[in-house]
Amino acid sequence: MSTERYNIAEAEPRWQKLWDSQEIYRADHTRPGPKYYALEMFPYPSGRIHMGHVRNYTLGDVIARFKRAQGYNVLHPMGWDAFGLPAENAAMERGVNPADWTYSNIEHMRGEIKSMGLSLDWSREFATCDPAYYGQQQKLFVRMMQAGLVYQKESWVNWDPVDMTVLANEQVEDGRGWRSGAIVEKKLLKQWAFKITKYSQEMLDALKQLEGWPGKVRLMQENWIGRSEGAELAFEIAGREDKLQIFTTRPDTIYGASFCAMAPEHPLTAQLAEENPQLAAFVKECQKSGTSQAVIETQEKQGFDTGLRVKHPLIEGKELPLYVANFILMDYGTGAIFGCPGHDQRDLDFARKYGLEVIRVVSGPDGDTSEIGNEAYTADGPMVNSESLNGLTSAQAITASIDLLAESGMAERRISYRLRDWGVSRQRYWGCPIPVVHCDDCGTLPVPEDQMPVELPKDVSFDKPGNPLDHHPTWKHTSCPGCGKAAVRETDTLDTFADSSWYFARFCSPQDPQPVDVDQAKYWLPVDQYVGGIEHAVLHLLYSRFWTRAMRDIGLLDLAEPFAGLFTQGMVTHETYKSQDGKWLSPDEIKKSADGVVEVSTGAAVNVGPVIKMSKSKRNTVAPVEIISTYGADTARWYALSDSPPERDLEWTESGVEGAWRFVQRLYRLVNEGHARSAECADVALGEGSNDRAVRSAVHRTIDGVTGDIDSFAFNKAVARLHELTNQLSNASKNLDQISKPAWAEALECITLLVAPMMPHLAEELWLLQGKSGLVVQASWPKVDPGLLVDDQVKIAVQVNGKVRATIEVAKDQSKDETQAMALAEEAVQRALAGATPKKVIVVPGRIVNVVV
Repeated sequence: MSTERYNIAEAEPRWQKLWDSQEIYRADHTRPGPKYYALEMFPYPSGRIHMGHVRNYTLGDVIARFKRAQGYNVLHPMGWDAFGLPAENAAMERGVNPADWTYSNIEHMRGEIKSMGLSLDWSREFATCDPAYYGQQQKLFVRMMQAGLVYQKESWVNWDPVDMTVLANEQVEDGRGWRSGAIVEKKLLKQWAFKITKYSQEMLDALKQLEGWPGKVRLMQENWIGRSEGAELAFEIAGREDKLQIFTTRPDTIYGASFCAMAPEHPLTAQLAEENPQLAAFVKECQKSGTSQAVIETQEKQGFDTGLRVKHPLIEGKELPLYVANFILMDYGTGAIFGCPGHDQRDLDFARKYGLEVIRVVSGPDGDTSEIGNEAYTADGPMVNSESLNGLTSAQAITASIDLLAESGMAERRISYRLRDWGVSRQRYWGCPIPVVHCDDCGTLPVPEDQMPVELPKDVSFDKPGNPLDHHPTWKHTSCPGCGKAAVRETDTLDTFADSSWYFARFCSPQDPQPVDVDQAKYWLPVDQYVGGIEHAVLHLLYSRFWTRAMRDIGLLDLAEPFAGLFTQGMVTHETYKSQDGKWLSPDEIKKSADGVVEVSTGAAVNVGPVIKMSKSKRNTVAPVEIISTYGADTARWYALSDSPPERDLEWTESGVEGAWRFVQRLYRLVNEGHARSAECADVALGEGSNDRAVRSAVHRTIDGVTGDIDSFAFNKAVARLHELTNQLSNASKNLDQISKPAWAEALECITLLVAPMMPHLAEELWLLQGKSGLVVQASWPKVDPGLLVDDQVKIAVQVNGKVRATIEVAKDQSKDETQAMALAEEAVQRALAGATPKKVIVVPGRIVNVVV
């Protein structure tokens, strides 16, 4: 047996260089075949790739290579999500320009990604911080502005006091800024916003058609858009002419109302606070807390009695106290509620704290009408204590109560959405400049397209808090495009989520002088398969769906949904390690043995912690570059695909990587030696070797299985099938004289083609060893022979006096006499007979042979 090993270090760069020189992966819309657009969420250029990148890009690359082999015209591009605060932070820490830091990182990461052997069209590469890219984005902004999809408003925003910038609700995590970790405050600012709410219902309805998306992601989108059907009530305020508008989804509980409450940011609150210092102080205290739903739900309920009273709309003479409360959100409904403590836990907690009335209006099981204790009753039941609504179910009472209130002009049916317009103004430098100019005479005007891109200045200083653009001595000063007088540029930049909301469309024609070439976009879009993390299920995907519709409505696209298929992969995890003094240790700082785990530098015992997501802070990361340089890119790819279903977390272990590397070497030996020994095969036609049927059936069953597995993202199952086929071919190679040369050549060719999407470098090497012409990446996917999927052999047991002595494999249509002869010829059966002549042999076709002595 040959001991030759596959030289990974020499082969992989050689094949990568050849692919590049021949521009194998360059996409062209004029090529034959149906189009297929494969895309992974592009990376932020932090400087180094991590194992999450390896897994993400390997998954997408397998699909791209697989579809190319099936005859599709594939677009598989790569770019960089390059704007954002990390670059500004790095600039401040290192004293460098954000652009220099960013492009240096891109240069480094490009080399690391290329070492993975991905089938990417690098001719379409761009970074979102390229003026050529964000200049086109500025054109889109202005056109959306002209279409009424962009506007400026004064509103309450989430303010990060450390990063000194506005955050979207989605960027607030547990009341803290998603990057700085600072407690978020509320602040009233004038800012630019995208009118995403225009498409609330359209985007909600379209979710039903996105059959290629995971159900959990569609549900998350549905919940975020948050359609609510209910009523808007107009409550009279005693002694005032204005009314308090309240939206509710539970008008049936109106008879249980015991108070009303407004958000601290409500216009009436602001009006009252001007004359009430105590209320103003309360509002200011509320603004120190974040606006995320999690914070609102978990914080202690606080209220301020305004002294005003609201007239109950259905109970003559009853008035309800009006509070300002910290748990009311201004951006949901009307920013005001009526509280029904008996049937809402939040309202109940508030009522108990301030000694307010608790009235039960929905009965419990078996007609329970007992007083409400410390838990609100939130289930359905017949209405009680509700006059004309008594006895109705909750659903019936909702309709009846709206009709009752509408008759008196106090309510109307209304649909409300949780989704709010997307505030995109960010008070930072490293982002896309908002292309507008403020003029004292003309007001706010867009920058003309022939003056785009509005480029960021390079000579900025970060020695002052806040936005460097705002205190730049010259950049913000310009002339008005309307009257020519002195004017000031907008110094806010766009939320970086805008950059990633349309990049997939720019990839269709990245050098075009307009944002997209309409014909190219029509050909390539939508993205057929998008791959990325579940953490982007709300933010990025929702915004991309909005931008696609906006670009449709300004005449650039002819579709509404950007991603036909979506796959969200699991995280890559690893064990954690701590030294005796509690310091985190990296995997290369520990050593495992039969005696336990010790620290390399000290020999001291190490505390092994849980398996969690790889992170720099816990130091449980493994550098992909080191894995690739030691074991090869194909090993890393194979392991990333093999260990678990791709939607689940993958635990990275050294033993797992070594196992993948051993398989690479084993498959290389099988094909290398198998091809060299093909002269030992039977010199007969295909199908005439005595083992041809078994070998070909194994191969074609694997083709069929792997094809289905890749199509359904069951890559780990495909890997398992290829392991099994490798075992079967290894066993078959022991008796090559029983296999025809064509059958054996077919087997080696097919296993090479089947592993090619997963281990492309190895596959090219195996293709070369077999003397095949061209490259394996240009070869077609193997076709299944349906006839070989039908199993015409059957295994049956052979018993001697009721005890199983052997198992034989026979043809399904084999005669009883032939089956009996085969059974009696078995060595184990002969030993059991010990020379005796059977009294009777019973053959049950396809099931059993019973020999009676």
